[in-house]
Amino acid sequence: MATIDVTDPAREVLNQAPPLHPVDFFAADLALREALEREGGGWGVDRAREAGAAAGSVAALEHGRRAERHEPVLHTHDRYGQRIDEVELDPSWHWLLRGAVERGLHGSPWREEREGAHVVRAVAFMLWSNANAGVMCPVSMTYAVVPALRESAPEIAAEWEPRLTRPDYAEGALAGMAMTERQGGSDVRANITRAEPLGDGWYELHGHKWFCSYPPCDVFLVLAQAPAGLSCFFVERGPGMEFQRLKDKLGTRSLPSSEVEFRGVRARLVGEEGRGVPAIIRMVNHTRLDCLLGSASAMRRATVEAVHHARHRSAFGAPLAEQPAMLGVLADLAVESEAATTAALRVARSYDGGEPAFQRFATAVMKYWVCKRAPGVAGEALECLGGNGYVEDSGMPLLYRDAPLNSIWEGSGNVAALDVLRAIASEPEGLPAFLGECELAAGTDGRLDAHVSRVRDAIASCPPGDAQFAARRIVEDLALALQGSLLVRHAPPAVADAFCAARLGGEGGRVYGTLPAGVDAAAIVDRALPA
Repeated sequence: MATIDVTDPAREVLNQAPPLHPVDFFAADLALREALEREGGGWGVDRAREAGAAAGSVAALEHGRRAERHEPVLHTHDRYGQRIDEVELDPSWHWLLRGAVERGLHGSPWREEREGAHVVRAVAFMLWSNANAGVMCPVSMTYAVVPALRESAPEIAAEWEPRLTRPDYAEGALAGMAMTERQGGSDVRANITRAEPLGDGWYELHGHKWFCSYPPCDVFLVLAQAPAGLSCFFVERGPGMEFQRLKDKLGTRSLPSSEVEFRGVRARLVGEEGRGVPAIIRMVNHTRLDCLLGSASAMRRATVEAVHHARHRSAFGAPLAEQPAMLGVLADLAVESEAATTAALRVARSYDGGEPAFQRFATAVMKYWVCKRAPGVAGEALECLGGNGYVEDSGMPLLYRDAPLNSIWEGSGNVAALDVLRAIASEPEGLPAFLGECELAAGTDGRLDAHVSRVRDAIASCPPGDAQFAARRIVEDLALALQGSLLVRHAPPAVADAFCAARLGGEGGRVYGTLPAGVDAAAIVDRALPA
């Protein structure tokens, strides 16, 4: 036996950040709280506070981890060989999805149509995304299907809307979408799924979909070729809708995404025959909003994790967060995150009505830009944790894997950028409405003024033959103009100045952590996560 009391250095745990959870994600996010009030959702602060605390609880963390570890399993047949097409999901998945539904994230703006309803829902959506990003897919599609049905199939809306908006996990209903096929992807006009008329507005579908997310949904909007062309159909899950396999995906592994075959499943027409894209695009616009919200939430979470770690980890004689090189990285991430949050909630406000031109245009612009920025933020934040961030228990690999999804979902980068070009050409009120919002900050910051002027001139002078090649740059510059305008008007000077200098004034570098000298990095980080 040892006679000298010596602490075993192999058993000592030193210089490690304490667990972040429990954390109140709403209370810790000043930019989010300010935007909720500013954009007309102040009446929902109690809902947001409850959602933020619940999403940051130890229970939510554990359910999120469990749902990711225990992936869904598809059972196509029962023991007797009968087709059942059931997905086995872990109880933690149900806990997480029930939490979203009972908080009304799938339909509250349609149940209580009042000023700020979409903003309140957007904030709660962002907060609950911290619990698990996968469950937000059926939540988003259900939220988005209601306006599409109201506009193009009011009789179906009257029948299904009470269930689709009910904040009851057992008695409500969830909606999905099936558009893309293996031979076409985003080119949905290449679809080959057929819709055979049966009479009285009913059809029978034959074909397949390469991506059909969340097969347990009760109903789906599906694109298929009818006699008059590509059309939109309302399908209730049942016989004739056969799920072939679940996708083995990079991220959102808790979410079952499937391949499906239609073998005579019955369907009802939504809108007019041959007008399938206009009928479903209303749903797509709302899910694009949620892509924007989801990416902004992920960027915020990555920033919080990086700041928390750096404040509690020391190297070379001082906390990481106090060392200039790391402080610069954290401040740059914080600026990016606040710009994303501020723009996302401004766009969400446009869904509360009265701004259709701005809504359509801004959704496409900001969906492209913020979703493109999310993977870079996730990667840089992971690097702030170093080797600790590379291991699964840190949660950072999950953020990193999930980060690219929203840029792919509902139109990848090129699709979104080209959609903005089409809007410029075909919706003459969109660009002026967008630039008008940007110019509300005119005269406040010369770098912003110069940038907006350059954007306007570049769009006006771009030869039609070069527009597609320049589409991404055009959309990027538009997005930066809106973010800059919003931050100059609403963020503290330290944040607005850093953004304008690095993103608009040409003083920043090509990676995060290259803000120009003179910015108040400490103030920016303190705002991002109050100590």
